[in-house]
Amino acid sequence: MSTNTIKCPSCKDGIINLSKTTYDLPDGDKLLLIKLECNECEFINKDVIPLTTRIEPGISEYYVTEENDLKSKLYRSPTAKLEIPELEVSVEPGPAAPFYFTNIEGVLARFERAVMVHRNSLDAENQDTKEMDEILDNIKEAYLGNFTFTLRIIDSNGGSYIIPKDESKYNFIKLSS
Repeated sequence: MSTNTIKCPSCKDGIINLSKTTYDLPDGDKLLLIKLECNECEFINKDVIPLTTRIEPGISEYYVTEENDLKSKLYRSPTAKLEIPELEVSVEPGPAAPFYFTNIEGVLARFERAVMVHRNSLDAENQDTKEMDEILDNIKEAYLGNFTFTLRIIDSNGGSYIIPKDESKYNFIKLSS
C-alpha cells in the first residue's frame, strides 16, 4: 500500500490521506482500490479501477440460497445493469455510474439504503409504502439467508463479473457482440 497527502477539497483545512492498494482477485484479475479520507472533516471518497478485466459481454447470475452466498464478490462496471428480480430492485447504467467491487451483502445494503430513502420520502397514506416495507422485510430476511433470490448483472460491453462462493449456483450467459 502506498500513501500520499493533499489538502481536503471539502473543508480546505484538513489533509487528505490517499491510499492505493492493488487487489489480486482469485481469477487472476487485478483491481486498484483508491481511498481519499480527510483527517479533519468527514470527507471520504472511494474508487475501484480495474487493472485487468473480462471483456466478454454477458449476463452473470448467482442464485443466493444461504447466508454464506452473501460473501460472493462481484465487480460491476458502469455500463452494467444489476438487478434482483425477486425484490424488484435494479441499478441502471448511466454516464455517472461508478465502478464498484463489493460482495452480495454489500449490494443488499445499497438496495436497502435506496429503498429506505424512497420509503421515507413517501407520505404515510401513499399506497407504495406497503410495497417498500415488504421489500425491506425481504432484504432483512435475505441478510439472514432466509430469502432466496437471483443476483443478475447484465453487461452488454463486458467487464462485470461475480466470484461465486458456490460455483454450482453461478451461471454466465454470453451475449453476442
